[in-house]
Amino acid sequence: MSDETRSVPSVSVTYSRNGSSTKSNELGMRPMQERAYERRGEQYLLIKSPPASGKSRALMFIALDKLHRQGLRKAIITVPEKSIGSSFADEPLTQFGFWADWHVEPKWNLCNAPGGDEGKVAAVGKFLDSEDRVLVATHATFRFAVEKFGIEAFDDCLIAVDEFHHVSSNPDNKLGAQLAELIARDKVHVVAMTGSYFRGDAEPVLMPHDEARFDTVTYTYYEQLNGYKYLKSLDIGYFFYSGAYTDDILKVLDTNEKTIIHIPNVNSRESTKDKIREVEHILHELGDWEGTDPQTGFQLVRRADGRLLRIADLVDDDVKREVVSAALKDPAQKNNRDYVDIIIALGMAKEGFDWIWCEHALTVGYRASLTEIVQIIGRATRDAKGKTRARFTNLIAEPDASEEAVTEAVNDTLKAIAASLLMEQVLAPRFNFTPKTATSGPADGFDYGEGGYDPQACNVGFNEDSGQFQIEIKGLVPPKSKEAERICQEDLNEVIASFAQDKTSVERGLFDEELVPEELTQVRMGKIVRDRYPELDEEDQEAVRQHAIAALNLTQKAKEIAVAVDDQDDRTVGNTALIQGVRKFAMDVRELDIDLIDRINPFSEAYAILAKEMSEESLRQVAAVISAKKVKLTPEEARDLARRALRFKQERGRLPTLTSADAWERKMAEGVAFLARMKAEAARG
Repeated sequence: MSDETRSVPSVSVTYSRNGSSTKSNELGMRPMQERAYERRGEQYLLIKSPPASGKSRALMFIALDKLHRQGLRKAIITVPEKSIGSSFADEPLTQFGFWADWHVEPKWNLCNAPGGDEGKVAAVGKFLDSEDRVLVATHATFRFAVEKFGIEAFDDCLIAVDEFHHVSSNPDNKLGAQLAELIARDKVHVVAMTGSYFRGDAEPVLMPHDEARFDTVTYTYYEQLNGYKYLKSLDIGYFFYSGAYTDDILKVLDTNEKTIIHIPNVNSRESTKDKIREVEHILHELGDWEGTDPQTGFQLVRRADGRLLRIADLVDDDVKREVVSAALKDPAQKNNRDYVDIIIALGMAKEGFDWIWCEHALTVGYRASLTEIVQIIGRATRDAKGKTRARFTNLIAEPDASEEAVTEAVNDTLKAIAASLLMEQVLAPRFNFTPKTATSGPADGFDYGEGGYDPQACNVGFNEDSGQFQIEIKGLVPPKSKEAERICQEDLNEVIASFAQDKTSVERGLFDEELVPEELTQVRMGKIVRDRYPELDEEDQEAVRQHAIAALNLTQKAKEIAVAVDDQDDRTVGNTALIQGVRKFAMDVRELDIDLIDRINPFSEAYAILAKEMSEESLRQVAAVISAKKVKLTPEEARDLARRALRFKQERGRLPTLTSADAWERKMAEGVAFLARMKAEAARG
């Protein structure tokens, strides 16, 4: 890579490569599949598991059991797009120890069927009347079939929804509404699968009462990547450029790495509005074009050092693209590392796309949603022989002088930061928090570091096998209800995703010099939890809020502290260093209590990275745009501050004062005063 090549990783994690996630048991199941299969008797099952962990095969095991041993008539597998249907092709599972093979009659894999939706919907009707048991179709085909035949037609069937984050509880989301009806009728079994159980629009996937019906199997990124054989580290970063991205792309593109380049959407500010010319320019920058491979349609480009690059262009017109796309799916070339070097795409090569050799996912322009970013990163996190590192880089245009462009650039920047904050949580070990009390003791299977468990201190334990922290926090509110307990165990990343997508929080956290951190950690996060889980009582909402902010802020503090030496170079690395960072932070403070955690600005470390990566002038422009928006207290925020002031009074025996030296106490007093003014104005009429 040239000396000019630069990108500051905002997230950098290293794993131990213990090989466990790729080992199979006597039934041919990898650990995630075994964990899911243990829950095969559940009527409603949600599998949260990263790309490449084997969700498709896990479903095959479960579906076969439901069809042959649980008395269900049919299994209908739905996928968001046709290309993903190939994940559910025939598998000779008995060769690896299972008791049955997976088979789909070719005519019932509707993802391969020609023609439009009408014919495919009619095919669903024929399938329901046939003796055959398994059908694969797109979400759209299934939606239309439910509209045509009614939900009763699917009684006693297994409905499997792949890439479940496409579903939403919003009434406008038809698949979500139909799923709610199917669950209300209670005559189907549902297996839902996703690598990212949150949506880019921050809409909840399911309504809480429906979600409570699901039994959840969670397999974390940490378990997946820690259990690989080859891939050791993953970097995620953003890179700001000025001018045309095609001029700067070689600063972050290393042609020795197998790379997927996603060029920008034609409507984005990064686009030159001529996608074909952009691809031509990239090819020109890479070297001398030597023609097209007649078999595959790949572009052949000779580098300056004489090496020939094979480049798959998925941006060009449909006819050429079909040839290239088909060549990329050739099963005979799946394990051939030298088959292709670079893939250039626009809307393709994302969700469900499988190229195990991909080492670098390079995306130009901010993508519409966090979900899409997670999906793109998932293209690079496959394990493959000789592949020890993977990275994701987001190229974003720096703001220019025009106000409109500055505002847009600010939004893109904030979204990129939100994506990296969320990915940090997704990639980290799992946090289990517990209140520190006089009777607290060590948890089985957890390593408490040098000196072991200290009864007098707040302890940090770590279990290497399960990838879980056990962290004691003084003053932590424990969840009371089963649902709150489930949220604290399973859904913290979803809560953090909503917080990271809250524009006001990110703007103020990064650029408001007068910010009191509790305004974000207590008020904004409190509102997000209340909106997301209105059915919880106030105490459980506070428990969820505390657990979510503790997970986010401890990751941020650990990252700030954790600088370790990797076996190849000096850099901030994850997991081993993250564990040490969490421990060191817990030891450095007098005691780890929730008030202390609430006093941390969750975005301060992200700002430090932004300041390194963005030019000083651009940073000033961004700060000016944000500081121009004066944030006024809303009645809802004032009510929340007043509630917290009441809690303050119960603890201290007095209300907060406007003259206090403590900024957070003054803020609570402002909330009380604001409400008093509102009441007085209302009384005056």
